[in-house]
Order: sequence, then structure tokens, then C-alpha cells
Amino acid sequence: MFIAETGLLMAPLVRRTWAPRGQTPILYQRTRSHDKVSVIGALTLSPRSGGIGLYFALLPAENGERRPLAPLPADFRRHLQRPQVVVWDRLAAHRAREVREALDRSGRVHLAFLPPYAPELNPVEMLWSYLKTNPLANHPATDPHHLSERARRAFQDLRRRPNLLRSFLRTTRLLHACDRTLVMRASVEVVSFACELPVFL
Repeated sequence: MFIAETGLLMAPLVRRTWAPRGQTPILYQRTRSHDKVSVIGALTLSPRSGGIGLYFALLPAENGERRPLAPLPADFRRHLQRPQVVVWDRLAAHRAREVREALDRSGRVHLAFLPPYAPELNPVEMLWSYLKTNPLANHPATDPHHLSERARRAFQDLRRRPNLLRSFLRTTRLLHACDRTLVMRASVEVVSFACELPVFL
């Protein structure tokens, strides 16, 4: 299971788009707005069925990094009752004692931290990039709740596209060795864990 956080700003990423000849597209957006929507996302992969899952929580006008697991939905919390390897970055909140205690409560969760400054190893970071440069591009929101609803629809569409979700995993080029060790290419860190993961090629 890979977890990461991000923030969606009121000002959208502007990209080249289609328009009738001679009609330049114009985007109207709120200026001087520092509001944002914090997003927490998790990609899960079943070692048995190979099924991929996407869980997310949207927090309009809130900093999700302060409580990285609390806002996630109930179905994600049920997922944590099974044996899991949670892989995420070294954000201070991820290493906090209360977070470790919450994850270790079931005794079935093993934490693995990615090397510093290595977002390319987390597939959820690839998901953020896709989200901001595709479904949310060229979309100026009127308020955080409007942006949150637009992002929710984009997430729901992603849930119906497992092949796209798998492409985020493949982009990280994580390899699975036969000795149950998760090897991170382009990194010297090797994280051992107790449950199996499939091969990512």
C-alpha cells in the first residue's frame, strides 16, 4: 500500500487545449485566493488477486499533512485490518508516534519509508501529476468545495480505470525479488517485509 498527500490550488494548471478557430479560450478565476483542498490518497495492490484499489479523502481548506490517516474513509480503515506493508515518504507526520501506534494497533501493519527526496518511487505521486495535468487542468474553481467536488468526480473516474492505476505503479519501476524484499531501483535502500508483493515491470 502506497500513501501520499498533496494540495489542489484554486488556480488551475493551464495547458494547451482545443477551441474553435479564432476563439481563444479564456479562463476566469478568483485572484488573491490562498484556499486549497488537501488530498490524501492510497493505492493498494492485492498479493493474491492482483486487484488494485484507490482510496482518497478530500479536505477543503484544511491541512491534511497534520493528520495523515484520520480523514481516510471507513472502507480504507477496514483494509488496514489485513496484513499490509505501508510505503510512504519521510514526512514528519508519518514518523509521529501517534501515527505509528494507530497503524500498529492491529499488529498486521509494517511501515516502510521511502528514501529522502524520492517522489518518483511513490506511485501516488504519479497519480497526483496525472490528476493535475489532465482532469483538473484548465478548470478554475470558484471555491474549495467546488474544487473538491470536481476532484471527487475525477477520483471516481480513476477507480474505474485499473489499467491507468497500474501504469502509475509501473512508472516507479519497483521490483519484487524472490526473497520477499522490496528493492527500490536507483536507491540504496532495501526494505524487508513479511508479505509478498507482485512484480512491477
